[in-house]
Amino acid sequence: MPKNQIKSSSRAKAAIAAVMSVSTTIGGAYYIVRPNQEPVPAAIVLASGTLVQPWEGRELRAYYDRIAKPGVWTICDGDTENVEAGMVETPAGCDKRLQKRLTKDFYPGLKKCIASFDKRPVSWQAMMTSLSYNVGIGAACGSTAARLGRAGQYQASCIAATAFNKAGGKMIIGLVKRREMGDATRIGEAELCVSGLN
Repeated sequence: MPKNQIKSSSRAKAAIAAVMSVSTTIGGAYYIVRPNQEPVPAAIVLASGTLVQPWEGRELRAYYDRIAKPGVWTICDGDTENVEAGMVETPAGCDKRLQKRLTKDFYPGLKKCIASFDKRPVSWQAMMTSLSYNVGIGAACGSTAARLGRAGQYQASCIAATAFNKAGGKMIIGLVKRREMGDATRIGEAELCVSGLN
């Protein structure tokens, strides 16, 4: 159960509207189409800029994340793939790493475990994409949030995802804020999720 009341907000609705205003429908799913680039699911753009980047915090030098169990080398926006001690990345390189991970690993992983994932509400897709990036595709796909989403119970799914508020077995206030209603400068995952449903 969430610690705070989950409700839609004008700031989350504005973030959704900004992405949707530049999206186009391809095969029943929403995409952002840029010249000379592959179309990107609107949910990835929304998750990346509104949820993942603001909450992960960008580190250009690799650091050892001791909260994770087991600990893991991390860089950029919480990326743990192919990271070694001493690595340094540029802001543009971090942007590229994040887009690659979301586009090649996490979004397709959710499409495999949730039928018609790309045709479901974009705000819900964005929340699930951010959740999977943070907790792993296996945990996200096996979650109550995914089960409820598969059944079309999106509001309940948005709330169920707030259960992922612990790291190393301890509740972390930053994760509570990320999963729920955010803070003064960042939109929370559930906040964004429900704001796109009504």
